[in-house]
Amino acid sequence: MKTVALYRPNFMDEFDHYMESFFGNMPIKSAASLLSRGLDFPAVDLRETDATYLLDAELPGYDEKNIEVHVDGARLTIESKQAKAETTEKDESNYIIHERRQRSFSRIFQLPDNADPNAVSATFKNGVLSLEIKKQTESQKRVIQING
Repeated sequence: MKTVALYRPNFMDEFDHYMESFFGNMPIKSAASLLSRGLDFPAVDLRETDATYLLDAELPGYDEKNIEVHVDGARLTIESKQAKAETTEKDESNYIIHERRQRSFSRIFQLPDNADPNAVSATFKNGVLSLEIKKQTESQKRVIQING
């Protein structure tokens, strides 16, 4: 069987060496393992146009039926609750590297004052959740005539 190895910069090896010398053989994760696991929430891009705010969240491997988007006042929440897949020892023993995981996450965004919380639409395509948040139309100042 051929060996597969991850590229690990030298400083990571040194850090792991110091951790092992301090903690001994305790079951701790290596620094490379911690860094390679990524964030516990998706990366997002947020853009603004004249009429909308556009938010794209990367959710590769997630199924749209496990993603929930909701607005509560001026708070927009994107979340997913992932059930841990059942695996057997036999399944786990076949992995050489096992980094891909789907985790539960929750991201909360404070909407700008001019965002319309009642005008949010969402699409999910190719692992990207796209939200369009329309801006409220600015009220026009109007002069009111006083009758006397």
